[in-house]
Amino acid sequence: MADDIRKFLGLIVFGNIENLILAAQGVEAHVNPLGLAILSLIAVCCWLLIGTFGTKMAMKYARYINFIGGLAIFILGIQAILESIPGMLAFFH
Repeated sequence: MADDIRKFLGLIVFGNIENLILAAQGVEAHVNPLGLAILSLIAVCCWLLIGTFGTKMAMKYARYINFIGGLAIFILGIQAILESIPGMLAFFH
């Protein structure tokens, strides 16, 4: 298992979208970069453990998880569109 993880270590640490969001929010809030880095690595390790062990338990619910995830993305997309309409209308006035 360690060899499998080692291949993707760079992606796990640096390509994690949650880390990018966390870093952007940390810059905006002017937090300590070292503390943010430590918390980010902890978050990556937690997601790795959840993904590794949680997948086995969640396989029987895959259809529901896919549907709920797709629905959440759809709802967030509609929300983003609706929130941008006032700004678009103000641009044309």
